[in-house]
Amino acid sequence: MIWHHRIARAAFVVAALIGGPVRADGGVFINDYPTEARADYVFACMSVNGQSRQALSKCSCSIDIIASILPYEDYVSAETVLAMRLLGGEKSSVFRSTRNANSAVARLRRAQAEAEIRCFE
Repeated sequence: MIWHHRIARAAFVVAALIGGPVRADGGVFINDYPTEARADYVFACMSVNGQSRQALSKCSCSIDIIASILPYEDYVSAETVLAMRLLGGEKSSVFRSTRNANSAVARLRRAQAEAEIRCFE
């Protein structure tokens, strides 16, 4: 069991030395968000926050924070739930009422709140 901690610590040190991002729990951050998904987020964020260099910086920071907290698969799930909720009607009610759907959206909202605090204030 001790060797697991040594490997994790070594990975942390290597990531820090090469400038790679590191998660708060000490693990190495895996960049599993495709560039297109990050760009989509930044474009949408900038449309709300202004088309300035400052907005670009803050919106880029925001998606980086979200990506460091939420795996891409969870991000896609939450975004899908939110999109389906917009459709309305009986068929979309499952996306409003199930525990899994609500949990996915709640995790995304928490990540967004953290990004808001760290990037926009």
